[in-house]
Amino acid sequence: MEIVRTLEELRAAKKNMKGTIGLAPTMGFLHAGHISLVKRARQECDHVVVSIFVNPTQFAPNEDFAAYPRDLERDAALLKEAGTDLIFAPMDEVMYPQGYQTYVTVEEVTKVLEGAMRPTHFRGVTTVVAKLFNAVQPDKAFFGQKDAQQVAVLSRMVKDLNYNLEMVVCPIVRDRDGLALSSRNTYLDETQRKAALVLSRSLRKARSIFDSGERSSKAIRAAMEDVFAAEPAAKVQYVSIADTETLLEIDHIKSQALVSMAVYIGKTRLIDNTVLGKPDESLD
Repeated sequence: MEIVRTLEELRAAKKNMKGTIGLAPTMGFLHAGHISLVKRARQECDHVVVSIFVNPTQFAPNEDFAAYPRDLERDAALLKEAGTDLIFAPMDEVMYPQGYQTYVTVEEVTKVLEGAMRPTHFRGVTTVVAKLFNAVQPDKAFFGQKDAQQVAVLSRMVKDLNYNLEMVVCPIVRDRDGLALSSRNTYLDETQRKAALVLSRSLRKARSIFDSGERSSKAIRAAMEDVFAAEPAAKVQYVSIADTETLLEIDHIKSQALVSMAVYIGKTRLIDNTVLGKPDESLD
């Protein structure tokens, strides 16, 4: 396994790669969810590239960019064990050289949910991922379902900009108690971590009443809100029941719906989701 820090080093390393390339873009401080992407890429591609870059343009000034956990040595050990061929870990000035002024913007699908709460976030995500796609030129790109809106936004970007690659969406990976894995879980103390289980409990409640025949978004959301109300440490920012492609809210579920949320546990903002009408083994 090789670690490269510049575009020139990346291009040189790629010359030795024959066959298909899978890319898993990450911000590092890896957990089992990230490793599941690498293992899936290992199964489907001849070579696996993982990018590690804490992208400053997707953080607002009041967000946790400076505090975001970083540990390249730890990450490299995990990635080597998982079968990664190449780590691309650029410095900020490689991705955003002095005078940088070009951004990629996806319109409608970024205006709701996370985009409404964090207006500058997705411009940063689409820009950095577009740059990674251009640099690595993968045949397949691997992302986790946990960031459901990100998947929808990037899928739209890939389609609209005619990228010659396949988006592969991998299931959410949860801890044994149901908490969706996230690098931000490290911010939670023991009490807060227990309180954070309210997110997965609310999703299980939504799936339970959907499976029993309920199709009213209002009724499902009310049941979820009752679950949150029982956990005083949880401050709900939003609960959404939306179309899986447009992410616009729907009143009645015909076949499938994305149920997603953002919830503060203390100062830590957590997200989670499930797709009703589609199996979700992570919540079983």
